[in-house]
Amino acid sequence: MQTKTEQFLIPVHIEAFDLDDAWFQCLSAILEKGYVYTIDRGSYQGQKRLEFDFVSIRVKKPGHQIIPIIPEGMSIPVPTDMEYINGYLSYLLTGCKTATEDYTYGERLVDPKARVKESGEGKEMIKEIPLNCNQIEEVIKMYKRDGFGTNQAIMEIGMPSDIKLADPPCLRLIDTRVRYGRLHFILYFRSWDLWGGFPSNLGGLQLVKQYMADEIGIDDGEIIAVSKGLHLYDYSWELAELRTGKKRKSE
Repeated sequence: MQTKTEQFLIPVHIEAFDLDDAWFQCLSAILEKGYVYTIDRGSYQGQKRLEFDFVSIRVKKPGHQIIPIIPEGMSIPVPTDMEYINGYLSYLLTGCKTATEDYTYGERLVDPKARVKESGEGKEMIKEIPLNCNQIEEVIKMYKRDGFGTNQAIMEIGMPSDIKLADPPCLRLIDTRVRYGRLHFILYFRSWDLWGGFPSNLGGLQLVKQYMADEIGIDDGEIIAVSKGLHLYDYSWELAELRTGKKRKSE
């Protein structure tokens, strides 16, 4: 009697020098080890995604080269630039959002609100209740006031009610550590677009880390990011192949 061969998740670990190196290594590894599937629910439903089962990425010097480098002569669009990342930094450090947005990362970090449904006059409305907690400033204050020997300096993006959103946050946690005189970020992304999202997200978060390190009065440190959903949409597979000079493994 034949039995189905048991398959296990394939974890991948990337050791990178800077953010450009991390992006390039992830592109190379996902073409070799990524899993192809059709999206049943989520962004670009019905399209194919190439995705790591699980990936951890350590970046030793994320401030050295923040944006990806595209060699001259390659007809590949740059996925981000410093002008965009500086604008993204403002998005991360303020609670501003448009009327059509359920949340922004910045709102969750510096001005989080609980959203509750209320009924009145025959209508259902959403009421936002401020939680009065600027997590970035609280972490800075914690380290300056109480010292560096703590595991409590974590900033949360996700809320339990996000499970009901059509587009819940991809970034869920920004954990921090001060060790060897430097501020380090440990990040968790539930889902993460490798081509466009990865460079902008990490570039912006690196600037946040630099700001916090300066405020605390210590040096800037490493980024360690983990995700079970780092992926490439099918429209960017060819771009990844051009940038790395590798071909995607056959399905």
